[in-house]
Amino acid sequence: MSVRHREDKGLERAIGPLGVGAIALNGVIGAGIFALPGVAAEAAGLFSPWLFVFCAVLIMTVVLSFARAASFFGDTGGPVVYLEEAFGRFAGFQAGWLYSFARIAALAANAHLMVTYAAWLWPELDAGAPRMAVVSLVCLALTIINVLGVRGGMATVFALTVLKLVPLGLIVLLGLGQINPDVFLAPDMPELEGMGGLVLVLLYAFVGFESAVVPAGEVKNPHKSVPMSLIWTVSVICVLYFLIQLVSVSVVPDLGSTGRPLAEVAEQLLGTPGATLLVLGAVFSICGNLSGLFFTGPRMLYAMGRDGGLPSWFAVVSPRYHTPVNSIVFVGVVGLALALSGGFVWLAAMSTAVRLIVYMGTILTLPRLRKNLGERPGQFRLPGGMTIPVIALLLCLWLTTHASMKSWLTMLAFAAVGTVMYFLTQRFSDQSSEGKQADAEDQQAEQG
Repeated sequence: MSVRHREDKGLERAIGPLGVGAIALNGVIGAGIFALPGVAAEAAGLFSPWLFVFCAVLIMTVVLSFARAASFFGDTGGPVVYLEEAFGRFAGFQAGWLYSFARIAALAANAHLMVTYAAWLWPELDAGAPRMAVVSLVCLALTIINVLGVRGGMATVFALTVLKLVPLGLIVLLGLGQINPDVFLAPDMPELEGMGGLVLVLLYAFVGFESAVVPAGEVKNPHKSVPMSLIWTVSVICVLYFLIQLVSVSVVPDLGSTGRPLAEVAEQLLGTPGATLLVLGAVFSICGNLSGLFFTGPRMLYAMGRDGGLPSWFAVVSPRYHTPVNSIVFVGVVGLALALSGGFVWLAAMSTAVRLIVYMGTILTLPRLRKNLGERPGQFRLPGGMTIPVIALLLCLWLTTHASMKSWLTMLAFAAVGTVMYFLTQRFSDQSSEGKQADAEDQQAEQG
């Protein structure tokens, strides 16, 4: 029997396939591609473009699994809805809670990277107290702005898409003539021993596509639009990343020695003005990604508070600004704490590890979704049945084993806090319901 399979009421289906693609693209291209080319180059040199190909193949198995899951639903929620439908309310809650944590960790990581690129213009931000002060200021400013009320529309999404793609596209177009042929002539592979940890970090540049499945209740013909837009958009992103890394290692051989790899590439291709343009593009791109994370993250916590998964404190709305003020403050405080506890690479790896758990949960729902909901005409189907999802599940499981102990402990602590809040909320909710029922029975008895 279906736990939750309904169409959202009161939402306008105004987002078309292009809009779904733009949401996916903005969810993926945020911060990772501006930092990870250097990480890949340091570990693998001229072989690093092929690492992005490997990551692309890996993430595509997950994307195809998400496309299959999305084809069963036309309502808002994404992984939360999938796991609630397949395994019950608590599973759906944990998916939403962990996904919220992954986005908060990504927010903290991206705040670090934005300051790293801003340091190109103001070198004092590279380290020490000035850096941490600005990271703190970014988190505080976003908290205040979102409390005061931030409304985003698809026009903003499309504008941010252009701002992201223009500098990246320029790097590819201007650098294609300088490609080092040694990249295609059996370059030295990195040692396999550290490959899992490296891929775990590099996957941060690919995660975020799942943000496009969350607003399905506002998408035109979501059962078809969401799966196909997801696949085509991520395919284009995979090609773009390969070309960016190909150009980067060809133009700047010692790419791994800098924290702003694409700025170095832009400087080689266009001089200082080009590097400045790229830096500004990176800052705006990451800022847009941060704004998106800060906008959607609190709303998911608010929804869980509204629906009884979290305490009603998370569902408090500002009477003046009409925003979920407590959830926004929670995201700001936790994001700042994570930002102050580590740098970009660790936070990126932890965010990816948490998302992989949500990905695995989504993959595991597929047999149950088919059993519970059945097939519909024209529904998206995977060749080979469950073959691709099983491959995706095993790859995700392998990658999670390479997460650091610090990441696991932080993740488990957050999951434990959520679990306690969930069951306390259910207990007090049940007691409140029983109390209301008893009062109603007493009133009936008195009237009788």
